[in-house]
Amino acid sequence: MAIVRSRNIFDPGSETPFKLSRSKLELLLQCPRCFYIDRRRGVGRPQGPPFNLNIAVDTLLKKEFDIHRAGGTQHPLLEHYGVDARPAAHEELDAWRENFQGIQYHHAQTNLLITGAIDDLWINSREEYIVVDYKATSKGEVIDKLQDTRWHDAYRRQMEIYQWLLRQKGYRVSPTGYFVYCNAGTDGAAFDGKLEFDVRLIPYEGDDSWVEGVVFRAKECLLSETLPPAGKDCEYCAFADARRRME
Repeated sequence: MAIVRSRNIFDPGSETPFKLSRSKLELLLQCPRCFYIDRRRGVGRPQGPPFNLNIAVDTLLKKEFDIHRAGGTQHPLLEHYGVDARPAAHEELDAWRENFQGIQYHHAQTNLLITGAIDDLWINSREEYIVVDYKATSKGEVIDKLQDTRWHDAYRRQMEIYQWLLRQKGYRVSPTGYFVYCNAGTDGAAFDGKLEFDVRLIPYEGDDSWVEGVVFRAKECLLSETLPPAGKDCEYCAFADARRRME
């Protein structure tokens, strides 16, 4: 079912900064038409079921890393991979993790308030912050690097937007971020009420030089009075177009 919104719809005549999340920037990149219908017309894409198992893994990982954050100790995963980092004890981390709040930066040139909720933040010996993102899946192969897939491309962009947000707020940020990738195995003899995860740490060298250009594109799209073209791979628009032709 499509989501119809009455709040946070862009008004071209308003002088109030307009909040735009990291996921909405990603939507613009995937399909300008879906982005426009969502933010200008208030109709979002149909939503699938929530990924509750992924949310559970995220919550437990946050609790686990928070134990080491509170104790000022290094997590065993970081020791295993020889990573120069420890969980950062930043006073705003709880807010930065909150959905619908997150890290917020007012981009004055567009009057857009760009936001993004991070999973975790580490810090290295050079006092550079490290963006960390948790991922959970279940695949029959070892996941020890990001592949050239649509999903993994979106993960890269997600990391780079978070890095950009922190830098805009004046923080020193390491170009290297990390994905804590948890892959649930299916080769056990039985379920026995538990899943066993292969947990890997995947480094990624981010490049956020593209982000500001997309912020400007978002504002240009929002100001338009005409419906933009659909993304070439947008399944939602392809389905809508096919339905219209049939009707």
